[in-house]
Amino acid sequence: MTFASASADQTEDARAFLQRRVAGAGLAGAAGFGGFLSFRVVNEIGHGVRSVFQPSMLWHGAAALSLLAMWGLCRGRPLQVPTVRGIEAAGMLGATLATVAMGQHLPLWLRPEMTVHSALTFGWMARAIYVPSSARRTLWLTAAGGVPMLIGTYVSWLSYVPGQWASLDATLGTYAASAAARAFTTSVFVWWLLTTGLSTAASRVIYGLRREVRQAKQLGQYTLESLLGEGGMGRVYRASHAMLRRPTAVKLLLPEKAGAENLVRFEREVRMTAQLSHPNTVRIYDYGRTPEGTFYYAMELLEGANLEQVVDVGGPQAPARVVHILEQIASALTEAHDAGLIHRDIKPSNIIMCVQGGMADVAKIVDFGLVKDIEANTEGAELTNPEIVTGTPLYMPPESITDPGTVDRRADLYSLGCVAYYLLTGTHLFEGNTLVEICSQHLHAVVEPPSARLGAQLPDDLEQLVLACLAKSRDDRPVDAVELLQRLQACEVSGRWDQAQARAWWSERQGAFASVRRAQRVAGAETELDVDFTSRAG
Repeated sequence: MTFASASADQTEDARAFLQRRVAGAGLAGAAGFGGFLSFRVVNEIGHGVRSVFQPSMLWHGAAALSLLAMWGLCRGRPLQVPTVRGIEAAGMLGATLATVAMGQHLPLWLRPEMTVHSALTFGWMARAIYVPSSARRTLWLTAAGGVPMLIGTYVSWLSYVPGQWASLDATLGTYAASAAARAFTTSVFVWWLLTTGLSTAASRVIYGLRREVRQAKQLGQYTLESLLGEGGMGRVYRASHAMLRRPTAVKLLLPEKAGAENLVRFEREVRMTAQLSHPNTVRIYDYGRTPEGTFYYAMELLEGANLEQVVDVGGPQAPARVVHILEQIASALTEAHDAGLIHRDIKPSNIIMCVQGGMADVAKIVDFGLVKDIEANTEGAELTNPEIVTGTPLYMPPESITDPGTVDRRADLYSLGCVAYYLLTGTHLFEGNTLVEICSQHLHAVVEPPSARLGAQLPDDLEQLVLACLAKSRDDRPVDAVELLQRLQACEVSGRWDQAQARAWWSERQGAFASVRRAQRVAGAETELDVDFTSRAG
């Protein structure tokens, strides 16, 4: 096994999966043994209490309890892999010894070795199929499980006395006890070789398939664990680093988008995002290509929810919180704009609220897939064609519609104004049934003040600033993100949203966010980097 695959076996998900499977195998085995024991008790109860508590019944119960203990020990707190493996081995071998002891107390005319062999074959085969294990481990464990059965078979048949059991005499005649013991032990040995071979083969196939899947999900030092969402050009997966064991988000270029032009665009996205180091911009860790040519990059995993989900769950947001969020985004845009980059797709689903450094309500800008380098001369010119309208219609500034080639920093401010309007009112700035209708409103419709849309009073300084960002002419908007940030900080409600309020807000809505995530998974509408916030913010 390679180092990468060995490391992958030690991931938290792999450990938890193993523990669940061992617990499940114990419970299923205990249910099977217990069910058959109940059948025996019902048959024997008419013969009196002593019949029910005969040694074979007690050993039968011991086998069920051994497997039940396997379930009980693995169903609680997280355990280390060696501990789980030890519990599994002890539980399975304990049940095997008890089953063999049970067979010692069954009359020979019932052919106890066949009863024991059938029960153990079922148990060990089920274990090989259900519990993730290497073929070597399955081989040694199953072989070890056969040793007490062979010894028990030999010992049982040494007690055979010709003429004692008519049903046996018809088969064995005048066989000596030692000859009968050797014959039946040899028969069981051959059958157990078959059981061991089949169990080992089952583990080899299943373990091999799991390893192939894991290797298929290996991107350099990163192992993909679960799909988080899908954007216009790529899928985002939760992943872990083989060495650092750090939760990471990995974005892959979609196979159907892997044309030459899209590949260049994808590479530009990661290069430009990597230039930024602002705490409110998603951080890039690494990027590369798989041996098959799939391009990917790794970024920080944001444990949180995007603003679209925040409004879906909480409705219109408090003005103080809106200012708190806008200040962070404006600050991040300041760095991007100073570096000559325009995001061009600022919208609620591209702003994630998360916990970092113990602080709740930290806003992060993600998805720089449409970023434009306004200081570049020729690089990427074909990727930002002035004739192509880019962005999301609900948050698109007028100049992106009429003259896409002239967009500048103030385009992001218009989009951020749309986000502010959405946060304050719980509704989009403009809505329509068609793209043309929405774009027409961005160009010509008079903006309804947020307070009028909400039907409630809002701080006048905040409302006027939002309306300024939504001006049709970019010359009437704030000059840049620096001015926007200064005016936000001058708002009366600035600084009035604190950590206690943020944590209380999330804590009260844990159940609602869980429902939203379940509904999105069913609808296949997960948003990029949409993962659980409340587990850390509570």
